[in-house]
Amino acid sequence: MFDRSRRGGRLILRVLTGVVSGLIGYLALFRPPAFPLWYVRLGVTEWGYWLAPLLLLPLLRPARRLLGWATWPLSGAVLLALAPLVQAQLLARTLPERLTSAFGAVEMPTTPGAPIRPAPLVAADLFRGIALPNIAVEHLVYAERNDQALALDLYRPPNTETSPSPLVLVIHGGSWQSGNSMVLPELNRYLAARGYVVAAINYRFAPQHPFPAASDDVQAALAFLKQHASEFGIDPARTALIGRSAGAQLALLAAYTLDDPAIRGVVSFYGPTDMNWGYDHPANPAVIDTTGVLESYLGGTPAQVPQTYELASPINVVNPTTPPTLFIHGAKDEMVFLENSERLAARLAEAGRPHLVLALPWASHAADANLNGPSGQLSVYAIERFLAAVFR
Repeated sequence: MFDRSRRGGRLILRVLTGVVSGLIGYLALFRPPAFPLWYVRLGVTEWGYWLAPLLLLPLLRPARRLLGWATWPLSGAVLLALAPLVQAQLLARTLPERLTSAFGAVEMPTTPGAPIRPAPLVAADLFRGIALPNIAVEHLVYAERNDQALALDLYRPPNTETSPSPLVLVIHGGSWQSGNSMVLPELNRYLAARGYVVAAINYRFAPQHPFPAASDDVQAALAFLKQHASEFGIDPARTALIGRSAGAQLALLAAYTLDDPAIRGVVSFYGPTDMNWGYDHPANPAVIDTTGVLESYLGGTPAQVPQTYELASPINVVNPTTPPTLFIHGAKDEMVFLENSERLAARLAEAGRPHLVLALPWASHAADANLNGPSGQLSVYAIERFLAAVFR
């Protein structure tokens, strides 16, 4: 009786292992069919290298006795989870040359205690992590709207007392409805340690505050920081913007429409760029309600508020003075399709404006969540060199 129960337990374990292996393999290759699995896919593709020791299971007798045939599908799934590293290494070989071709050659500045990335992908940093020095963060109110205080987090480098530093304004994502300035702060600390004043801002949300409320808040934050430039150690003539997802749309729109020569460049992480196109090409509704999100943000459908959709689309305002743009976007983004970046890049090419699309073949939405992973490392390398180029 005991042996029968033990065999039954092993069978259940093997079946469960096979099912989990199949799920890992599926998510390593394809977009998730529903929103909760987005988190799993993000973990598989950006943290999957931690599963590498499981490749040894078929070689270990105790594992073979316990899992039997299930060790093989598990090993296969782990191999698929390691595929992003192979793809990232292939990208890493050409990334320095592509950055130079797009934005020009640049001599990277050096900062004591904060070395630049030596290569686009460093194997050891996958496990030990990218070094992030402690940086003090100040929480400041930059504007008030109907008794609502709008705050930002200011990361100041050690050298602001001796010389002013370029400003990097960071705008979080969240479908224009959620999120805050503390989302993914690691990049903020990394850049501040290397001589940039970094301001991560909060802004008003839809549907209570539809477009252009959030865009107005971005402008207010820039004006506040410029007004207090000497106090914060900011060089008012050198600013760049970084936005993620919805925040990328806000960053692109500000960089492209403010006609401010101080804005030297903009980085778009997986941002929507053409609201009409996005409405007509929605994501899987089980992952995100694209049309509902856009209607909430823009105050209606394209038929109801056509001018608003036009005004909110960065693709419509490209001109001969548009700042250099770096796009970072996953080819398997399930929420904001890669075509958003590619279509805007084509418009920039027509206008003769510097740009680069760093398309990550394996990557999901928010692939930079793991700064140490393949997407995170490539992103940091590209941003570091992009900022050095536009601020030179």
